[in-house]
Amino acid sequence: MRFGVVVFPGTNCEQETVRVLRDLYQQPTELLWHESEDLSGVDCVVLPGGFAYGDYLRAGAIARFSPIMRAVERFARADGLVWGICNGFQILLEAGLLPGAMRRNASLRFRCEWVHVRVEHNRSPFTAACQPGQVLRLPIAHGEGNYFAPPDLLAQLAARGQILLRYCDAAGHVTAAANPNGSVANVAGLASEGGNVFALMPHPERAAEAILGGTDGRWLFDSVLSKVHLAAPA
Repeated sequence: MRFGVVVFPGTNCEQETVRVLRDLYQQPTELLWHESEDLSGVDCVVLPGGFAYGDYLRAGAIARFSPIMRAVERFARADGLVWGICNGFQILLEAGLLPGAMRRNASLRFRCEWVHVRVEHNRSPFTAACQPGQVLRLPIAHGEGNYFAPPDLLAQLAARGQILLRYCDAAGHVTAAANPNGSVANVAGLASEGGNVFALMPHPERAAEAILGGTDGRWLFDSVLSKVHLAAPA
């Protein structure tokens, strides 16, 4: 499975993402510069974390107009797999490839810590290796991770199974205390209606090796790779 990891000016998590895909999973992985529109041969596009274009105006607002996003939009419309992580989530929202919007954290503070998220279902290619209700421990690092959708849209997202991850406590209880940024309904990960576009605010690439403090991020990488029946790394 060939991955393309997009690099915008200000992206800072591309190397961690490439390390997991290329070194731990031995998957062909290439960096895609923001001025390119060539996604030929790529099976999954990853928009990693960082501060694309400095996150001026609003997180992801400028990156949304980058040349490569035209290609990503076409790729997504053709059912290609697109995965946004942190800043990638913000960019996909700005591009209209995911519904809703992202606001500043309710605390108005940058949050950098480990959190728990609950897998809502495993009918998605991005959670296929997980069990419904499974709790993952993953790190976050963001100042604008407060997901918002109005009540009618939120109800549609829930009914369609587009909410894949919710912030929870270690026991899997979705509570206000377990919500690190104020996201409506504790939304931590969201998919498109077609299911091929997915984004989350936590960083699974930072939780793929025990030396980093945890390996729960592998569940999400395993899920994507299970589409081609690849085994997890040793």
